[in-house]
Formats: sequence, structure tokens, C-alpha cells
Amino acid sequence: MGKFLAVILLLVLVVGGIGVASYNGLVSSDEGVSAKWAEIDNQYQRRAELVPQLVETVKGAADFEKSTITEVTEMRAKVGQVRLPEGGPQSQEQMDEFIKSQDALGQSLGRLLMVAENYPQLKATEAFRDLQAQLEGNENRIGVARRDYIDAVQKFNTGVRSFPKNLLASQFGFEAKPQMSFDEAVRDAPKIDFGSDR
Repeated sequence: MGKFLAVILLLVLVVGGIGVASYNGLVSSDEGVSAKWAEIDNQYQRRAELVPQLVETVKGAADFEKSTITEVTEMRAKVGQVRLPEGGPQSQEQMDEFIKSQDALGQSLGRLLMVAENYPQLKATEAFRDLQAQLEGNENRIGVARRDYIDAVQKFNTGVRSFPKNLLASQFGFEAKPQMSFDEAVRDAPKIDFGSDR
């Protein structure tokens, strides 16, 4: 009888240990996704802060195409209207709306900078060159943050769907996170290349 109780106790401890480890793994992965989302949000916020500075610098070019400036300003306003819950999007629809608005802003910025290439006096200003460098670095950081978020979501979603974690996930309310998806037209966008004539 003593051996039987010892075996039962050992089984309970093993199953309990697996349960605790699985739960803690889900919590850790969930927090990882939140941290990666915060980095994406931070980088997009930084880009949004650079846009008004860029627009003001570009406005200094007397005959610069006003429609391009207006487009960038409108896209930045649309990005600001996309409201997400704390911790990031909770549904694929929220994620798609967020990505669509951010990609539209990125494409508008790319067009603005391409048009700016036609204005040598603008390209020669130190403020414009500094903003170009900041935007280029920011776009690179956005790309890294997106990749890291995609990896974190993939890890979390795999855990939520894998046995035995899926049993705990359903019991404790862990649900698969929405993944970033990109239209083919913007998969490689925005490309902000300032050439080598800095």
C-alpha cells in the first residue's frame, strides 16, 4: 500500500510540475509578445514624431509639391486615429488595420523623399540630411521590431496550440495572438534610400 501511495504521489508531482512549467512558459511567452509589441509601438511612435519635423523642413522649399506634403500629413493623422488596446491588437482585424495605416504612412514618406530628390537646395540643408538619417535608422528598427514580434507571436501561438500547453491555455484564457501579415504590394515597402551623396 505504501508503494502504491508513493507512485501516486510521484505521478501527481510530475503532472503538477509539468502543469506549472507549461503555465509559466505560456506566461513568459505572452509577456515576450507584449514586450515585442511595445518595441513596435515605440518605433512607429518615433516615426510619427519625425514626420512633422520633416514636413516643416520640406515646406521651406518654395515650390515643393504641396499635394505630397498634404498626403503625408493626412496619413500621419490616420495612423493616429487607429486605437489599439494596451498590449497590442487583440484580433486579426485590428492588426490588419494597424499595419495598413502604418504602411500607407511609410509609402507616403517614401514618395515625399523621392520628390525631395528634385530639390538640391533642400537636400543640401543639414536639417534635412539629419532627418533623412533618422528616418532611415528608424525604418531599419521598425523592420527589426516587426521581425522580432512575428517570431515571438509564432512561439506563443505554437505553445498555445501544442499539447499539453493547449489544455492549460484554454483553462486560463490564453488565446492565439494575431500575426502580422503584409500585402504583396507593400511586403518590401517602405524603402527609404537616401543614396550615398550625404
